[in-house]
Amino acid sequence: MTQNIYDDPHFFAGYATLDRSVNGLDGAPEWPALQKMLPPLEDKTVVDLGCGYGWFCRWAREQGAARITGLDVSLKMLDKARSMTEDPAIDYQRCDLATLQLPAQSIDLAYSSLALHYLEDIDTLFGTLYKALKPGGMLVFSAEHPIYTAPLQQGWRVDDAGAKSWPVSHYQQEGVRISNWFAEGVKKQHRKLATWINALTGAGFEIIHLDEWGPNAAQIAASPALDEEKERPMIFLLSARRPAQR
Repeated sequence: MTQNIYDDPHFFAGYATLDRSVNGLDGAPEWPALQKMLPPLEDKTVVDLGCGYGWFCRWAREQGAARITGLDVSLKMLDKARSMTEDPAIDYQRCDLATLQLPAQSIDLAYSSLALHYLEDIDTLFGTLYKALKPGGMLVFSAEHPIYTAPLQQGWRVDDAGAKSWPVSHYQQEGVRISNWFAEGVKKQHRKLATWINALTGAGFEIIHLDEWGPNAAQIAASPALDEEKERPMIFLLSARRPAQR
C-alpha cells in the first residue's frame, strides 16, 4: 500500500497551513499554467487522482463537467473534501492509486496534482489510465521534478557571493527518497524525467505538452518567497492523450 502520510496528524496539520490548502487552486502558483493544459470539460467525466480537499473536483464541476470522482488514500483528506462539497455530481472515494481499477473507456480526463511522485509503480497506473480513458481522452498532471527529488541532504548551497545552487545527488539511481516535511520519514519516489516520459509512451499515450515549471516575474513580485523557485524546477506539468484512433 502507498504510504498514507496525509493521515499522520502532524503532517495533516502542517499541510493545512499551505497556501494551496487555504486558498485552493488560487494558492497554487503553477495552477495558471496547468489550467491552460486542460481540455474543455463541458459534459465530461473526470477522475481526480489524489484529490485532497477536492478543490479541482469543484472547479471541474463549475466548468460544466457532468461527473467527477475524487480519489484519495487519506481519510482525513476525504473528510475535508466532503465537508467542503455539496454536489451530488462529485463523488469522493478512498483509493490507493497503486491498485486503481477503472472501467474501460469510461472517463474523458484523468487529472492529478502533486500526487504521483508518491507511487512506486507508475507503469501500472499509466496502463490503467490509458485503458480507462475514452479515445481522445487526456491525462493532465503535475509531479515533483526529478531535480527536486534528488537533492543533496542539505538542500540549497550558497557560495561566498550569496548565489544559490541546488546540487543533486545520485540522479541516475531511481527509487525511494526519504524527506522530513511536516513529519519524519515521508517517502517519495525519485525517477528520471526520461522514465516518466517512457512510461507514458510505453502505455500508448501521446505527449502533448511538458512544462518544467517556474514562476514568472509577476508571481515573484507578488510573492517574493517564490524567487528561489526560478533557480531550479521544483515541479513539472504534463499533458498526454490517448490517441483517438486507438
